[in-house]
Amino acid sequence: MAGPRSLWNGTLTFGLVNVPVKVFTAQESKSIHFHQVHLKDEARIEHRKVCPKDDKEVSSDEIVKGYELSDGGIVVLTKEEIGAAAGENAKLIDVETFVPDDQIDPIFYDKTYYLGAGDDGEDAFRLLRKALEDTDKVAIGRWVFHDRERLVAVKPLDGVLGMHVMNFHDEVVEPDDLDLPSPQKNPTKRELEMAGKLVKSLQAKFTPGQYKDSYREAVLKVIERKKAGEEIETPEPEPKEETDDLMKALEASLG
Repeated sequence: MAGPRSLWNGTLTFGLVNVPVKVFTAQESKSIHFHQVHLKDEARIEHRKVCPKDDKEVSSDEIVKGYELSDGGIVVLTKEEIGAAAGENAKLIDVETFVPDDQIDPIFYDKTYYLGAGDDGEDAFRLLRKALEDTDKVAIGRWVFHDRERLVAVKPLDGVLGMHVMNFHDEVVEPDDLDLPSPQKNPTKRELEMAGKLVKSLQAKFTPGQYKDSYREAVLKVIERKKAGEEIETPEPEPKEETDDLMKALEASLG
């Protein structure tokens, strides 16, 4: 059985070294997708593309991309014209620097892909992976994909190479920009001791497989019950004891 097809084929470059690579998705959405239907007859709702000027449906071959100017005017660009902006970087992952892994704040990471060796690129690919493993460095580069430049971090991941798409610095919201309340007082020594005991009591090795999407499973069960003709009622949430006494809450958690 054939494996997943690559999403993008091109070349990763660092210095004067060219590494033919293929990009594969590393994540698969398991979200439940609902359709919009008419309550009266359960017919699927259609979303038509309509021009507001002549109030007529427009076919896909008549639709192009337009950029709105500050004066309200529109500059229309074809797919080819948008692609021209990438220039010679259209088929490149251009590595600019190598940085220590621990210098990258996780807030910059977004989506993850796998990198595989491209045609006739096995030797260069193995060299890059081994160099990153031995130096404990991450390759930072730029990748143009779907009409957008992405900042990426390439690093060894479970015996292969992972490529993390990153947020640019101006896309990350700084905590100082938020209207967050500041703590009025520091925790007491006793509170810190109790919190430390609670953390230690819940300490475990991170095992990704043990975490399941319980909400998704619950929704699927509701669907099965509704399919069987059962009337679905929303359960009342169990009241939780609330307390402003932090020590009491810590003691109860450890108890």
